[in-house]
Amino acid sequence: MTAENTTANGAEPTTQGGWHSVSQLPSLPEVFRTVAVPAAGNPLRKLFAFIGPGYLVAVGYMDPGNWATDIAGGSAFGYTLLSVILLSNLMAILLQSLAARLGIATGRDLAQACRDHYSKPVALALWIACELAIIACDLAEVIGTAIALQLLFGLPLIWGVCLTALDVLLILMLQHRGFRYLEAFVVSLLIIIAGCFAVEIALSQPVLGDLLAGFVPSAQVVTNPAMLYIAIGILGATVMPHNLYLHSAVVQTRSFEPTETGRREAIRYATIDSTVALMLALFINAAILIVAASTFHTAGHFEVAEIQDAYNLLSPMLGVSVASTLFAVALLASGQNSTITATLAGQIVMEGFLRLRLPAWVRRLSTRLLAIVPAVVVAALYGESGTAKLLVLSQVILSLQLPFAVIPLVSFTSNREKMGPFVSPRWVSILAWLVAAVIVSLNAKLLFDVVSG
Repeated sequence: MTAENTTANGAEPTTQGGWHSVSQLPSLPEVFRTVAVPAAGNPLRKLFAFIGPGYLVAVGYMDPGNWATDIAGGSAFGYTLLSVILLSNLMAILLQSLAARLGIATGRDLAQACRDHYSKPVALALWIACELAIIACDLAEVIGTAIALQLLFGLPLIWGVCLTALDVLLILMLQHRGFRYLEAFVVSLLIIIAGCFAVEIALSQPVLGDLLAGFVPSAQVVTNPAMLYIAIGILGATVMPHNLYLHSAVVQTRSFEPTETGRREAIRYATIDSTVALMLALFINAAILIVAASTFHTAGHFEVAEIQDAYNLLSPMLGVSVASTLFAVALLASGQNSTITATLAGQIVMEGFLRLRLPAWVRRLSTRLLAIVPAVVVAALYGESGTAKLLVLSQVILSLQLPFAVIPLVSFTSNREKMGPFVSPRWVSILAWLVAAVIVSLNAKLLFDVVSG
């Protein structure tokens, strides 16, 4: 274990003035610039080289922590909250494009940028808050995976939680073979999730006119307190803070030309990658709500909010035995995917804030154990009801940390001194600050309601 205090060329990183031209210790050093990018030729070949990081990020927008909220919204209010899912996704697209811009333009991930800009006490406080958020996020994924294993194989929750430790070995094996293998595995699981829900939508036979109307914002979302609460939950849980750290790091796995032209091109392709990937996340989140609306809401089951309840009701109500199985398979794939990316984010944050280099297996196992231990204890003592409450607590912790990721990101990418020629256009900065204000306000409202309730 060593603490790195210099940049890759031996120079001390500066926090004065801009840092767009200062070399920096790379994020994820074992895979830094390992994915080749064609120097010239067919634009489609270049785009293909950049496809991957966006999908690693997208899994955080369809993780098990979002499932219960989408199910509750669909069963209680039909298709009405589809507009909230759409709005949340558009906000996510903007913020993730800023994360990619920061990583490509400066060679820093968000954690490194925070460490260089803020004083040591502030950076330490940000690191602690971020670690808590990543543990909370990982906790939700661990619980989601354990629930899926229980639904599919009857495995007790406590054993399912323990089995998630094997994810660490899977990450190490795939990354050892090359970062592209890890990305391919994640994309494969996303295809499985999308395929499962495409079948679920076909089986539930939603009314197309009502479905499309759900994407149009309704005043009911604001005037109905119960609907507003679920809407805030959907919006507040959509933008995960660890995704901003993760994206700003994984874009640096691409070996693009370190020139102004090369970086501009890389920012463009990385933005396309994340935008397309997040549209897939939009489909999956919307699909969860659509299935709940067309299956439960239309049949008068307005209070289906638990994942287990949805699983138990799907097959009997749709009259197809495979419906519940497909639901659980998608949940397992979602949990598996999200745990991989949360563990990677844990590594990025530790190294970015502390410049602390640990063996890969130690970094990832420590992150995972910090999530597994409380999940095991709660599963052993309280069973399903306890893990459900723990899932809610994890989302509250995420809400607390979100401002400390969104505000620095928007601030850095809007600062010409920091970004140089790659600073965000003024209209993008204004829109980003507006999005940050909305997200922070709604998360504060969600947190207040949970605490006061």
